[in-house]
Amino acid sequence: MNNFVLYNAPQSTCSQRVRFVLNAKKIPFEQHLLDLFSGDQLKPEYKTINPNAVVPALIHQGRTVLDSAVIIEYLDEVMPHPICFTPLDPVERAKMRWMMRYIDEIPTPAIRVPSYNLAFLPHFQKMSEEEFLALCESKPLRKEFLMAMGRTGFSQKEMDIATDKLQRAVVRMNEWITESGGPWLMGKELSLADISVMPVIVRMADINMDDAWQDMPQIATWLKNIQEHEAFQPTYYSGSLLTEKYPHLASLKKK
Repeated sequence: MNNFVLYNAPQSTCSQRVRFVLNAKKIPFEQHLLDLFSGDQLKPEYKTINPNAVVPALIHQGRTVLDSAVIIEYLDEVMPHPICFTPLDPVERAKMRWMMRYIDEIPTPAIRVPSYNLAFLPHFQKMSEEEFLALCESKPLRKEFLMAMGRTGFSQKEMDIATDKLQRAVVRMNEWITESGGPWLMGKELSLADISVMPVIVRMADINMDDAWQDMPQIATWLKNIQEHEAFQPTYYSGSLLTEKYPHLASLKKK
C-alpha cells in the first residue's frame, strides 16, 4: 500500500490544491477518484473516512488528514523536501496563514456560486423536488448552500455578490504581489497561499471571468507562471476543467 492515498475529484477546486502540492513535491500517491454526481462521497465507506462527505481526504500511513488547507500544510510539515512552500521565518509564516484564511473566507466559497449555476444546475434541474431535497439533506457541509441555490439556480443578486467577492480577492492579490515585489504573492518564492488561491483563478479563467484582472497585468503574469510550473499539468489533467467536463460550457472557453 502506498504511504499516501488521496480521495479526490478531478474538478474539485480543493482537490486541485492537494494534487498540486503532491505533484510539486514528487510524492507518489495512490489516487481514488470520486464521482460526486453519482454520490460516491455520500457512501458509508467514504463517510467513515470523511464524515463531512466532501473531498479531498488524505490518508498517510493509515492515518487520515482532512480539509485541503490542513492537508497542504501537513504535507509541507511531513515532506519538506525537495521543496517547501512555507516560509521559515515565523512572522512570514503567520502572514502566509493569514492570507490563506482570507482566501478560504472570501474567494474560495464565492467561486462555487457561478460554478454551480453554470455547470451543475442542469443536473439538479433534472431531479424531482423530492430527489433534490433528499440530496440537500444528505450533504453535511453543503445543505444550506444547495437549498439557497434550489433547482432554479442562484439569483442575479447572489451572483453579483459572489462576483464582487471574487473581484475584491483579485484586487487583494494584486496588492500582495505589488507589496512583495512578486512574482508570487509573498515575493520570489511560491507559497501555500499561491497554491490555495490557484484553483479559484484557474476556474475564473476557465469560465470566462478573467475580465476581473484585465487592468491588473500582475495577475495575468501570476497565472501564466503557475500554469508553467511543472506540477500544473499533472494536477490539471484532461477533464479537470469545467469546460472540459461539461459540453454545454464549451462556448465559454475563449478561442
